[in-house]
Amino acid sequence: MATTTTTMAALQFHQQQLPVRAPWPALSSCRPRAAAVRSSSASGGGVVRPKETVKLTYLEINSWVWEVGGWRILVDPILAGNLDFGAPWLFDAAKKRLKSLGVDEVLQSSVDLLLITQSLDDHCHARTLSQIAAAAPDLPVLTTPNARPILAALPFRHVTYLQPGDTHHYMLPGEGRSFSLRILATPGPVLGPPWQRPENGYILTLLQQQEIMSLYYEPHCVYDRSFFDNRQQQLGADVVITPVVKQLLPGNFPVVAGQEDAVELARMLRARYVVPMCNGDVDAKGLLTSFISTQGTLHAFQQLLADALPDAQLLQPTPGIPLHLHFSI
Repeated sequence: MATTTTTMAALQFHQQQLPVRAPWPALSSCRPRAAAVRSSSASGGGVVRPKETVKLTYLEINSWVWEVGGWRILVDPILAGNLDFGAPWLFDAAKKRLKSLGVDEVLQSSVDLLLITQSLDDHCHARTLSQIAAAAPDLPVLTTPNARPILAALPFRHVTYLQPGDTHHYMLPGEGRSFSLRILATPGPVLGPPWQRPENGYILTLLQQQEIMSLYYEPHCVYDRSFFDNRQQQLGADVVITPVVKQLLPGNFPVVAGQEDAVELARMLRARYVVPMCNGDVDAKGLLTSFISTQGTLHAFQQLLADALPDAQLLQPTPGIPLHLHFSI
């Protein structure tokens, strides 16, 4: 079971985002072209309401920078070397585009929160986190309790652990306006025995007296339907970031879900925007690579999504270029 768990984790990739002013080059996306800008619907009656812009920048593999309510949130960063789980002979993945992007460059633009979904190296990348902790030990960290053994060994001073169902709030000071950010941990995959605590997904909700927008992120498209069914009146997400192409081991064993599962996720959360992740778009080598196959395409997912949720927009990210989403305040 442990071997299978490591294999699964090694094949689940995600993507990050960068600030507009960051000096990283504009690079092509992993297959289809990125949508540049999408906006929320204007308010009725001809009244123009102020907008809040959310920026989502993909940094390849499982990494993002999100700009929400004036905060920059660094998600599952891999910024120091390749992803190899300590066994490069078994699996060794390198970024295709943002090859030289490192910790120092990302921290130059300031980061306000480090968000980690899972405890294995493709999310909780030890080499990257060691560099971040050395450079910014006061950076707030929010993560799963499963990552405690890794983070406890680093000099981070402000670490919050959430298990599925837990919520944490942050106040976000702004220029003449203040926001709050609510983060709910949701169940992700179980990487081990079935009785083990699940890893995390998250729903981030930006509030200013009332809800402005919400974003759901889980980098394997693995979720507990009962968690959403039992709380469906409370849960939803304007933006869903998820893999859409399946990654499989022999016997059709899913490492990363997608396709119909991603459509059902978007439907349950009543998503307005779906941001697909190019999980397997890396330069990979090692023994495991010959056992990995994919199922489905972005185009096939787009057709499934159009049938199930015709009003939802599909926004394909390009590494290093922010997606801009505008929401009425």
